[in-house]
Amino acid sequence: MIRKAALVEPEISVVIPCYNEAENAADIAAAIIAALEPVCTSFDLIFIDNASTDDTVEIIRAMCAEDPRIRLIVNTRNFGQMRSPTHAVFAGRGRAVIGICADFQDPPELLPRFVERWRQGIDIVLGVRESEKTGAMLGWFRSLSYTLAKRFGDYPIVPNATGFGLYDRKVVRAIAALKEPEPFFRGMLVETGYSIDTIPYPRPKRQRGLSSNTFFTLLDFALSSLASFSKKLVRVPLYVGVLAGALALVSLLIAPIAWLLGGGGLYWLIAAAIEAQFAMLFGFLGLIGDQVRLISERTRETPLVFERERINFPEGY
Repeated sequence: MIRKAALVEPEISVVIPCYNEAENAADIAAAIIAALEPVCTSFDLIFIDNASTDDTVEIIRAMCAEDPRIRLIVNTRNFGQMRSPTHAVFAGRGRAVIGICADFQDPPELLPRFVERWRQGIDIVLGVRESEKTGAMLGWFRSLSYTLAKRFGDYPIVPNATGFGLYDRKVVRAIAALKEPEPFFRGMLVETGYSIDTIPYPRPKRQRGLSSNTFFTLLDFALSSLASFSKKLVRVPLYVGVLAGALALVSLLIAPIAWLLGGGGLYWLIAAAIEAQFAMLFGFLGLIGDQVRLISERTRETPLVFERERINFPEGY
């Protein structure tokens, strides 16, 4: 069967991050194609390999030779679970981009529903897991990270949304314009302010392999979320400084009253001096933290990844 050449700007681009997915690469591609062919006029699949140590690249390279709709980006090294997928999302030229995992933890059967909601005018459509099968420690830490993000974050993170979903091209352009060197993509989706819809789904029973997410991976995600999207957190020292300053003022006012009532005024003066020092220290730290945040926002120029090669990308893609 002779296939027509893939369009430079397809309707949908599907991004599939890979790390040691030799077992799943061909099957996930077939499942995605089967899900999208009935509903899309044109689409392409963009695999991005994060320095796999198995045969993932060779398998996808052979798939690219057979189907021009399948493309591959090979990174020079492992750039992590935030930078590599985001780089591939930016590389997509579809009118909308879909992000999905290669190991079937995200069900390809949901893709037509994503496309349907998008065509109805929704800019961002996210799959949300109804339950998470994790150990007690990881479950507790995940819950804590969502609580911290909700309490201190500037934007509401969608719980149990992993990034599996569809993003309109204008959303992708808005996120790319931020030039964030460590992109917490699911948080940046909310930051754009575009319309979001969610589709709940149960955790698939046919997930293959073990998740590479560990306690430290989740800690990295949580810290990235707070560091990237929390003015409140960096301003906590300022709040502490204001509180200490207020306490110093109260102690200073109480000191002469205590002196007139028979003693203890000296202790209140000492307390006021200590509290005033804390107020200046934390106030200074808070101002430095806010300045560092502003500097970071003005200097987002770090490349997300360095590519070793691109396969099946037409000229001008």
